[in-house]
Amino acid sequence: MPQPLSRIVNQLKSEPSRTGSLIITVFGDAIVPRGGSVWLGSLLAFFEGLAIDGSVVRTAMSRLTAEGWFERSKSGRHSFYRLTRRGEQTFAGATRHIYDSPPAEWNGSFELLLLGSADDREQARTVLRDAGFGSPLPGVFVAPSSIAVPDAVEGAIRLQASAVRSSAQLSATSRRAMSDPAEAYRKFSASFAPLKSSIERGEALSDGQAFTARVLLIHHYRRIVLRDPLLPAELLPGNWPGRQARALCGEIYRLLLPGSERWLDAHAINEAGPLPAAAAALMRRFADVDEAP
Repeated sequence: MPQPLSRIVNQLKSEPSRTGSLIITVFGDAIVPRGGSVWLGSLLAFFEGLAIDGSVVRTAMSRLTAEGWFERSKSGRHSFYRLTRRGEQTFAGATRHIYDSPPAEWNGSFELLLLGSADDREQARTVLRDAGFGSPLPGVFVAPSSIAVPDAVEGAIRLQASAVRSSAQLSATSRRAMSDPAEAYRKFSASFAPLKSSIERGEALSDGQAFTARVLLIHHYRRIVLRDPLLPAELLPGNWPGRQARALCGEIYRLLLPGSERWLDAHAINEAGPLPAAAAALMRRFADVDEAP
């Protein structure tokens, strides 16, 4: 295993267990584009490469299923998992937040969603957060008007508000609000830039290592970007580290995609056999990074 990837794997092992979060990443990034269902044994094969015991993976899958993320079916002694409707709705917003290009223009207004019921707020919180909405007050969710409102949000009162403060005030406010994501983006770039250099120097990755690197890349990036409200460029400093992190993530992702997809072809199955070919949308992920000069 190339040293830069080995360091990233060792960093993961030094943190508290995030097996459940990694499972979510695997499904959202790799399984959903290829039909959405996978054999438990295919997941175990991936986690074996990270030296994570199968019993830990089974426990995490049971917990996520009990929490409503997945539904399980059985064929003989084999268990297969796919996202529930709730999981699909949450993933749809998260997918746009992670992979789609940031809105190019902002008209100076914000989308406000008001949810009065505590049950509605709890159900909507994750979906809205993953779509790019912040929540400054209980029951109030805010995002630039360029951010799409998830279809899953029902019963919300929708309002639009214009920014009335000066750009200097808005910029100062945004810098305070974004200090934590900024540092996280810098750490992400510092961790993954050596991996990009290694690949570009021609250090070979096996297909299995390419899949491992792809999952860990998105796992780390997802944890930052889904807590980033994706403020318009007008409200961000000119040297905003999120831009560099997104470009780096997209460039590495495109380098890893062929090998990682070959690993899925060879090792991942669903109830009908090998996973179907990936949907065309997979190749459009980080498309703006490809188009950058």
